[in-house]
Amino acid sequence: MHITAKIDYAVRTLLEIASAPPLHNAAAGLGGSVLPAAPVVKAEAIATAQRISPKVLESVLGELRRADLVISRRGPDGGYWLARPAAEISIADVIRALEGPLASVRGERPEDVRYRGSAESLQRVWIALRVNIRAILENVTIEDIACGQLPGFLDELTRDPGAWARR
Repeated sequence: MHITAKIDYAVRTLLEIASAPPLHNAAAGLGGSVLPAAPVVKAEAIATAQRISPKVLESVLGELRRADLVISRRGPDGGYWLARPAAEISIADVIRALEGPLASVRGERPEDVRYRGSAESLQRVWIALRVNIRAILENVTIEDIACGQLPGFLDELTRDPGAWARR
């Protein structure tokens, strides 16, 4: 699986927002119309903390906003905050929102590809691959990573020395 720079930047952006200290809306100048005590983070702070080009970050934040993963407000008291709690945003949600399905074969969903002859069983390989990708990405949230409390199954998977070997 190839994780694009855009996905990497998007996840890091969400992590930066999720890790920000909560501000009360009144103090942030946001009134009562948004999430209570939502951390509000300026794009400049995200760009600096994660060493992401401001121009690239602007594009990523726009996509995250269109995907309803972040909310923004302009102005001196504005910034970005999560559209829902970090515990409700999985890595799979981010990938699907920005790039589509987690696994595809020649641009098609694995269940839609058909093979003949000796390759007939290949579809099941692609389906199994997608199941395993989902098992990880749907069960790791922005909150898990931001808090450094990754699910135990990740420790088990990464304990295998083969997991770290280049091939």
